Amino acid sequence: MTHFPVTGLRSVDLDTPDLARSEHFYTSVWGLDLVTRHEGTAYLRASGTDHHVVALRQADRPALKAITFRLHMDMEFESIAAASRQHGATLLSGPVPNPEPDGGTVMTIRAPDGGVLRFVHQDARHAALPPSADRPVRLAHVNVNSADVDGSAAFYQRALGFRLTDRTKAMAFVRCNSDHHAIVIADASVNGLNHVAFMMPNLESVMRGSGRMIDAGFPIAWGVGRHGPGDNVFAYFIDPVGIVIEYTAEVLQVDDNYVLRGPSEWVWPPGRTDQWGIASPKADHVKAAQTAVPYADV
Repeated sequence: MTHFPVTGLRSVDLDTPDLARSEHFYTSVWGLDLVTRHEGTAYLRASGTDHHVVALRQADRPALKAITFRLHMDMEFESIAAASRQHGATLLSGPVPNPEPDGGTVMTIRAPDGGVLRFVHQDARHAALPPSADRPVRLAHVNVNSADVDGSAAFYQRALGFRLTDRTKAMAFVRCNSDHHAIVIADASVNGLNHVAFMMPNLESVMRGSGRMIDAGFPIAWGVGRHGPGDNVFAYFIDPVGIVIEYTAEVLQVDDNYVLRGPSEWVWPPGRTDQWGIASPKADHVKAAQTAVPYADV
């Protein structure tokens, strides 16, 4: 089995122009819980063991400030720092003791596309909450936009030890554990955030969570459907400040025997956008939202 220096996607840091509104939405509607507020940042957890899955910070506009991954062991800091610099990244800080509430050791880099990536080891964990029928367990994946999909995918592979799982005409899917993908890289004219996906316990919970969102005045932006690569169920929404978010479940589990499929093999019949054939084509305002959130300035 492949050794992955990065063992999982842990959290995202999101800038918001209305911190109070965003915190209320993610805790009262989306299904996360407030862990703590620290130096102007709200840390929100899902029902799993991660200290937090979203950190919300006040800023002038919505932006993706950072993606945080968990490392397998301390010695991975040095190898990732060296490999990242070799492949065009900039070391911003660390590894140093993490001053944020999740603790442990942290290292921060700026990837060649401008996105900030953080790596933590021995960060604090929670006891898992009792299972909930309609609330997220953890992050599933982050989908980022790139003007150079193959270049970005190569960075994740060569610098961070990810593996390419599948490649469609528009997207590259890379993984760091048995989940089919932790990062999805979408072809776009701009670099930045496409959407953040939250893992739900199962299909039933995706549907129940979607119903709660509709009741709260947030219609489904795309879906419900089942993706091709990853085989996961999806329902997309747009949060109050314009960030696209996804409930997902039943992500395909893969190992070294999985055979990568290319663009010629990932083709839908005309008019179809998911495996089931029930998801309507994505609306223009949703497509616009998926390219409207940049990386935050460093």
